Amino acid sequence: MLIKTKGIVLRTVKYSETSLICDVYTEKLGLQTYIISGVRKKNAKIGASLLQVMSLLDIVAYHRENKEMHRTKEIKPAYVYSEIPFQLQKSAVGVFIAELLQKTVKEAPPNSALFEFIWNTYMYLDLTKDSVANLHLIFMVQLAEYLGFMPGGTYEKEKSYFDLKEGIFTVEEPLHTYSLSHHQSDLLQKLSDLPITESHNIQLTRYNRQKLLNRLIEFYQYHIDDFQTLNSHEIFKAVF
Repeated sequence: MLIKTKGIVLRTVKYSETSLICDVYTEKLGLQTYIISGVRKKNAKIGASLLQVMSLLDIVAYHRENKEMHRTKEIKPAYVYSEIPFQLQKSAVGVFIAELLQKTVKEAPPNSALFEFIWNTYMYLDLTKDSVANLHLIFMVQLAEYLGFMPGGTYEKEKSYFDLKEGIFTVEEPLHTYSLSHHQSDLLQKLSDLPITESHNIQLTRYNRQKLLNRLIEFYQYHIDDFQTLNSHEIFKAVF
């Protein structure tokens, strides 16, 4: 059966001398694996550059239920980035988001809302003229909602601690060390409420940004099986 869908490349692996295996999060089919032959030949119709991580594609694919890998009939760029590949900060954020998705979106069924969230984030990242220094933090907090462990409750003066283990705001500071301070809990609420397009309106020092990122990684480690850490977050120490 032929399926036409949009897709976002999350991972590529070389296969044989001329082919690639690509993990693609699609609008209509969820996470799919495609084997794409001949893309690394000299005169290939579909170049390997089209299939880089983060690429936004229009795909026509042969789909069979219960198969782990599928073949494509046609692949075209749905959007060509004009800034992400050439601006270091935008590239760093894009790579971070891609790695986060690789480690969290596994065997995912179709989810049009999640697909639109990811697609629109990459589009905004490429097009915006505002700072993207906080964009990865908002994405990380709001992705948790789609993954089913969105922070519970709301930050209030009476509930000003966020328990990373339980995923809720609490009245008293948890006895364990895996919780956010008053300031970090307040930031978490703001990141949860703001749209991606408003990420530049939050003022954070580099130290506080890195500190909150480290705690959010801990949050994911408690709620995602086999989630170890993110290698790309080290880039932020130098880039931002």
